[in-house]
Amino acid sequence: MHIPDLLPRLLQGDRRALARAISLAEQGGSQARDLLAGAYPHAGRAHTIGITGPPGAGKSTLVNALALELRRQKRTVGIVAVDPTSPFSGGAVLGDRIRMQPLGGDAGVFIRSMGSRGRLGGLSRATADAIALIDAAGFDVVLIETVGAGQGEVDIARTAQTTIVVEVPGMGDDVQSIKAGVLEIADIFVVNKADREGADKTLRQLRSMLHLGGPPEDGWEPPVLAAVASSGQGIPEIILDADRHAAHLRGAGLADAHARRAAEGELRAAVQELVVERLRGPAWDALVAKIAARQGNPYSAAEELINSL
Repeated sequence: MHIPDLLPRLLQGDRRALARAISLAEQGGSQARDLLAGAYPHAGRAHTIGITGPPGAGKSTLVNALALELRRQKRTVGIVAVDPTSPFSGGAVLGDRIRMQPLGGDAGVFIRSMGSRGRLGGLSRATADAIALIDAAGFDVVLIETVGAGQGEVDIARTAQTTIVVEVPGMGDDVQSIKAGVLEIADIFVVNKADREGADKTLRQLRSMLHLGGPPEDGWEPPVLAAVASSGQGIPEIILDADRHAAHLRGAGLADAHARRAAEGELRAAVQELVVERLRGPAWDALVAKIAARQGNPYSAAEELINSL
């Protein structure tokens, strides 16, 4: 498939073109930037929902259940599942494809697994680009599943319009869970595997935590929901509250503010990528060698490179 053919086919919802476009975005470079520039004006219509939480919370199973319910509601679904990348081999397991087999063959579902490439914050560098491309292809809802690395997964709150934080009973120290910064980004809390012992206790603790800080500034109090994703229990209620949150953002005039925060994050990432791309070369390598030999320092070297632009 030739690059000039990608954009029109993508905008028509061609799944093969969408897959090729995301691969191009992951590779980066001028062709990817040209494609994204053409796709961006056609994005911004999908409801983006982020799903984050600790490893073992059942995020992939929950995403699978949410997608199945959304399809029952006749909505098309794009899924971006970010898996951790090995710091040694550079590869990623991308096991979400296995867990989401029930969605295979459905023309109304598009699934893309992406390696995190060592990126902190739970998302891949090209996650925002993939979301924009799926959005431009006409999907109604985009579900984003983060790596599941713990408290560092806060990028999702800027990327997604609605953030679901998944907890499960018996996941260690309750006080530590309440202190975890990742809980502060939730628009919806879901206690998954709620058929386990201790689920009621976890639900009570989360609801108590919400009342410690007083009324929410944006007028939205995150609901705390119980679910058993493996059986579909509680899934329609999660989607109902996600839709209710999207309506709240629009009704309270918060959607534009969220879009600006997301745009600022994307601009910052794009600037960083372009600057590093343009600065890499002999001068970069020479400065790296000096820093490694303790003959220079990263800050002075950075200033020298920036001044050379």
